[in-house]
Amino acid sequence: MTETSTLPRIDSLIEPARVHSRLYTDREIFEEEMRRIWHRTWVYIGHESEVPNANDYVTKSIGPTPVLMVRDRQGEIRLLLNKCPHRGNQLCAYKQGNRATFTCPYHSWTFANTGELMGYALPDGYEGVSKAGVGLGKVARIGIYRGFVFGSMAAEGPTLMEHLGGAKAALDQLCDNSPTGELELTAGFLQHRTRANWKFMLENETDGYHPGFVHASIFQVTKSGIANLYGKDSTALTRDYGNGHTEFDLRPEWRRLDTPLKWFGTSEERLPEYTAAMKAAYGDDRARQIMIDGSPHTMIFPNLFIAEIQLFVLQPMAVDETIQHVTAVQFKGAPDINRRLRQQTMGSVGPAGLLLADDTEMYERNHRGALIHDPEWLVLSRGLHRERRDENGFRVAHSTDEVPQRGIWRHYLSLMQE
Repeated sequence: MTETSTLPRIDSLIEPARVHSRLYTDREIFEEEMRRIWHRTWVYIGHESEVPNANDYVTKSIGPTPVLMVRDRQGEIRLLLNKCPHRGNQLCAYKQGNRATFTCPYHSWTFANTGELMGYALPDGYEGVSKAGVGLGKVARIGIYRGFVFGSMAAEGPTLMEHLGGAKAALDQLCDNSPTGELELTAGFLQHRTRANWKFMLENETDGYHPGFVHASIFQVTKSGIANLYGKDSTALTRDYGNGHTEFDLRPEWRRLDTPLKWFGTSEERLPEYTAAMKAAYGDDRARQIMIDGSPHTMIFPNLFIAEIQLFVLQPMAVDETIQHVTAVQFKGAPDINRRLRQQTMGSVGPAGLLLADDTEMYERNHRGALIHDPEWLVLSRGLHRERRDENGFRVAHSTDEVPQRGIWRHYLSLMQE
């Protein structure tokens, strides 16, 4: 921060067990977050299965910055900035497609899907001008793990594996629930616009304290016993993986119940094709354990949320506006469970779904509350007295404790102070 900046010292707004409301509402802080977090750390972009063929592309983002995720004709994944370098026009307005070149609609400059400028319209006006150095902007670094594509706008910094740290295990757990070990994210994305700061969503995704209250009506209707996962007798855990990654770990409860596919609210008999494919792929014992543990509930900082049966991608647009992009998890080679995954995703987070509607109401109320100046500080002290380290050295506590939120803010502070 410069000497003339009106920004406060970020460390004056974050304490070990409380944070200042200004962190959610200050536009200058938001702009600093874009520079120090979103344009410097690793950000989830998309999945390889979204561009399966040569010359496929989809439009993605890093925060408000539009990005083209492309598979070029050689099969390499590229991340290009969706901006013509001539006059700054949005280069591609379509969500997805298959193109070897992109032509700007303003002055018809044409670019290869590798980013190089191929030609000018009316080229006599550029006689003797080199095309070098006027190609599309590119995301500085690309990292791919288990099909998940991440990008970093910073040319230097930690590797993707260093960034993921312990949270890499969540991606492994998710992919292991596929009989092929792979995902195919082909169901399309829902987009939910929320008038709230992105960090309210970041904190909420692994908050085990709210579901028993905010989602009580859904739990009553489904009569599934899900509410017990968030009660005082639950054996589930909250976890801080470090680097801002957090988890609501339900595996202790599923292992206590010791029933395959209980995590999905079904049984082996109802999904015979999936069960058979899993046993053929992993063997009976390993398949049974995978189907007991189920899919993870993990927030990978700053924008990828694995919510068992859905993937959420957070896109901050302004200090008080965030878009959540949501798709159903789809396991390659598992048609019967995939159909159920799509149906349950629509029921929970679709246009008429109740689950995300509950949360969105809370996000927007939180943001309106943050604008009130008394009290200025928000408390994150739940479970401090029972926070401990697990066998891998990660902080854990009871399923309703605020271990994840404290971990997020520790990492946030370290990035904002770099």
